[in-house]
Amino acid sequence: MTSINFGLQDIDTVARRFLQMAGARKHFAFYGDMGAGKTSFIKAVCKALGVQNPATSPTFALVNEYETGDGSPIYHFDFYRINKPEEVFDFGCEEYFASGHYCFVEWAEKAETALPDDICKVYLEETEQGLRKLTLLHTEQK
Repeated sequence: MTSINFGLQDIDTVARRFLQMAGARKHFAFYGDMGAGKTSFIKAVCKALGVQNPATSPTFALVNEYETGDGSPIYHFDFYRINKPEEVFDFGCEEYFASGHYCFVEWAEKAETALPDDICKVYLEETEQGLRKLTLLHTEQK
C-alpha cells in the first residue's frame, strides 16, 4: 500500500508519480466519494500518458476511449449509473480488459465482480486540510 497527500496544484506531478508506482499495471479501479477527484485524477494520468484531447467523464456513455501519444487506446469507465454488475457485460467490458491497454474504472464498487482479479485499487479522499489523499493498493499481477 502506498499513499500520497497532494494539493490540486500538484495533480500533474502526482499523476506521473502514480504511473511510476503502478509499474506494468494497466487496470485501475478508483474508489472515493462524489467530488473526491477521481475524474480529475484520471484526466491528469491521461495527460501524463500523452493524451492530447482533454479526458471527460463517461458518466452517460459508460466508457470513453482516448489515444496516448504513441497511438495506444486508453479506456475510461464510469459505472456510477450501473444498477447491477451484470450490466457491464452488455457492452463487453471484459474485452476492454483483455486488450492489454490502460483501463481506468470510476465507481468500481458498482461492478466489482466484473473486474479482473489483478486490478489495482486506487482510493481518493479529501482530507480535512483540503488536500487529496491517494492510496494505491497493489494486487498480484498475473
